[in-house]
Amino acid sequence: MSGTHITQQQVNNYMSQRQKGCSQELSAAKSGISTRSGRRIEKGQHCTLKKRHWKTRKDPFESVWSTELEPLLSQDGDITGMTLWEHLDDEYPGQYPETLLRTLQRRVKHWRATQGPQKAVIFRQSVPAGHQGLSDFTHPNSKITINGKPFTHLLYQFRLAFSGWRHVHIVRGGESYSALADGLQNALQALGAAPQEHRTDSLSAAYVNQAQKKKLTQAYEALCQHYGMTPTTNNLGVSHENGAIETANGTLKHRIAQALKVRASHDFVSVDAYRDFIAHIIKKLNRRCKGRLAQEQTKLKPLPNYRFIDYTELSVKVTRSSTIVVKRGLYTVPSKLIGETIKVHLYHDRLVCYVGQTKCVTLTRVYPSDPTGRVRLINYHHLIHSLAAKPQAFRFSQFRDDILPNDNYQQLWLLAEQQFSPKYACKWIVTLLRLAHEHHCEEPLAMSLLDESKQGLLPDLKTLQSRYLRHLDPPDIPVRQHSVVSYDALLSGRWLTQEVRCV
Repeated sequence: MSGTHITQQQVNNYMSQRQKGCSQELSAAKSGISTRSGRRIEKGQHCTLKKRHWKTRKDPFESVWSTELEPLLSQDGDITGMTLWEHLDDEYPGQYPETLLRTLQRRVKHWRATQGPQKAVIFRQSVPAGHQGLSDFTHPNSKITINGKPFTHLLYQFRLAFSGWRHVHIVRGGESYSALADGLQNALQALGAAPQEHRTDSLSAAYVNQAQKKKLTQAYEALCQHYGMTPTTNNLGVSHENGAIETANGTLKHRIAQALKVRASHDFVSVDAYRDFIAHIIKKLNRRCKGRLAQEQTKLKPLPNYRFIDYTELSVKVTRSSTIVVKRGLYTVPSKLIGETIKVHLYHDRLVCYVGQTKCVTLTRVYPSDPTGRVRLINYHHLIHSLAAKPQAFRFSQFRDDILPNDNYQQLWLLAEQQFSPKYACKWIVTLLRLAHEHHCEEPLAMSLLDESKQGLLPDLKTLQSRYLRHLDPPDIPVRQHSVVSYDALLSGRWLTQEVRCV
């Protein structure tokens, strides 16, 4: 078309059509040019349009760019175009309208690409099979509840760098050595082998002070040595050095969120049910790397015959209140341990207590909601026999609300206080707890009494005892009546001879 410049794209299209065998006329028509222009292109007589090197309008920031804006960018390259525009609007009100914002942002982007500071380069890694496994802790993005109550936890993830095989472990509390050792060993047991190197980020968040840091670092090194792995860590604060596990954390949390949407509920009946939910997600993710995992398993190391220590050992004394204090947590233990000094194997989710070498009780570990606060776990099963002997101690006990096992018993105690005298109410609720303990009917007993209270009053003690305590007739024991002669033989020292003679 006369007066219109032929673009390079039209030239390329024309030559492409000619190479396909099309005539000059057809190729020119498909390219939107004349046949004469096509002939000039073939003869090399066509002149392409020169690129414009001049500006078509005046630079609106010419007076302030080199004097004010560029020095600010040189001082800190992270300053945004919006910040610079707001600075200009404050210094020169009305001279730089918001319509110039996009122009300024393009100008800043061009400056960063041509004169800005150097940027960090990410070097993609190709780790050999069987060489490296990585560990990390992460917070789930989705809020999880157990029976309607918030479940605060972390997810520990182990991943092989070559195949991408992964294992996830639910962790209560923070990033401690116990959590790392338990999760790592569970992952290696599930894998059935160990890599040559174990890599993690800095574990400084798991230590309270320098003395503990030195001790736990030695324990971690001993753990890796037990499995024949070389412990390595990335530089502090450089998360992309652990990219193989950081990316896996993102995909894991995304998968969990999507699975919860399909499930249409974030609530689980128990921690075990939530654990099964996570395991099902991981099983589906690991299906994708079966081929590479089979290739990698030939390069992995066999496991030792036994696990390494994955707990911290403490020594505590049981108080006269039948309690122990461990890591800002107060726990009840069976009253027969009062006065004993017991050993506690402290895991991230439980306490295993020993008297000497004999395991005496296992307790669920609890954590305070405030890192500097305290928490307690009171189990009425440990206290009920002493409480039954002194039921009035319940009324003003420091553990009164914690002794009651759940909200149903809290409600029954309020009803008992309203219906009975204070003395009788204490005896009633303690008797109820003893019945629940001895007959293993905690929930059914509470539900039946709450249903009964809706229809009238709570039953008194005699009704409770007659309903739930079974009075058994004493067994018929035959009585052997000894003769007076045998008593004389006992006094004279001839009892054995007399007994033999009687037999």
